[in-house]
Amino acid sequence: MSTNSLFQPFQLKSLNIKNRIVMAPMTRSFSPNGVPTADVAAYYRKRAEGEVGLILSEGTVIERVSSSNDANIPHFYGKEALAGWQNVIDGVHAEGGSMGPQIWHMGIMDNHQSGWLPAQPFEGPSGLNRPGFNNGKSMTEQDIADTIAAFGRAAADAKSLGFDCVEIHGAHGYLIDQFFWDATNQRDDIYGGKTLPERSRFAIEVIKEVRKQVGEDFAIIIRLSQFKPAAYTNQLAKTPSEMEAWLNPLADAGVDIFHCSQRRFWEPEFAGSDLNFAGWAKKLSGKATITVGSVGLSGDFFGAFAGESSEPSSLEELMRRLDRGDFDLVAVGRPLLADPHWAQKIRDGKNSELKGFTKAALGELVL
Repeated sequence: MSTNSLFQPFQLKSLNIKNRIVMAPMTRSFSPNGVPTADVAAYYRKRAEGEVGLILSEGTVIERVSSSNDANIPHFYGKEALAGWQNVIDGVHAEGGSMGPQIWHMGIMDNHQSGWLPAQPFEGPSGLNRPGFNNGKSMTEQDIADTIAAFGRAAADAKSLGFDCVEIHGAHGYLIDQFFWDATNQRDDIYGGKTLPERSRFAIEVIKEVRKQVGEDFAIIIRLSQFKPAAYTNQLAKTPSEMEAWLNPLADAGVDIFHCSQRRFWEPEFAGSDLNFAGWAKKLSGKATITVGSVGLSGDFFGAFAGESSEPSSLEELMRRLDRGDFDLVAVGRPLLADPHWAQKIRDGKNSELKGFTKAALGELVL
């Protein structure tokens, strides 16, 4: 099996990366009071040193009081936090890497196990995080307008700090995804609706504002998922035609790359084809896509939180799909969380040196 195509360069607008490997965004909660520390900067710099093509940061929240449920999640606003992110991107660039922050609003959340709560109630389209679970308030149209503006400011700051792109978090049951999902968006105004394209209005306005703030030549990624943590088998788009009607307006609004989150990249999205989510997104939109989901490891990410360990697994099926042109980039999560040298080991054929993954790796910044 050759992995040569995984190590070909990729260029799109502001992105000029050395290979097709992307470090997936993974929440770490090591930024006290929202400020990334020197340890956080060293963690990312180590992955750039390890030859990761593009690093996408952990989710980093926009300037809304209730955008986070965890005091140790990094902010992407405020003088101290932005100075911390300046240290991060300077370190990544010093090692020849590229990076984009993932900008985020969590929406309606469960209360954090620490007991910490934001100073204002959680906010979302209808107060719901999942069916039957209301833990916040429905956003007013002014709340929505202010949130859209906050996404734009975060993106503008990303560009001014020298980041190479920006990713909007629109997946996994967080705020933008809560607008997409009919189970959590029960609004009867212009941000609601019976169809997925109608419920995409909030996302479209966020993307348009981000594009306005960063200009035409700065790459914008959006991370999407069909599944929800509360509903693993959920499909927002149940057919290719529904997916096309969902994705193309997002592309028209300014998305350059779709980051298509799946629990397992090899699982087909629709019956009758082996294309995965990223494969369909590229086919239907014509845009570049990132695939993700248990790349290089047995077991999925959610199993890791339950204490399940994973062992290295073959990349043969991944390479078959990449070589076929199904997607352009490959996001890798847990292998890079546990081992900053994963990309180098794959490139150099040192498969015997690949590490497995255990829950313990979630509790530290591995250098």
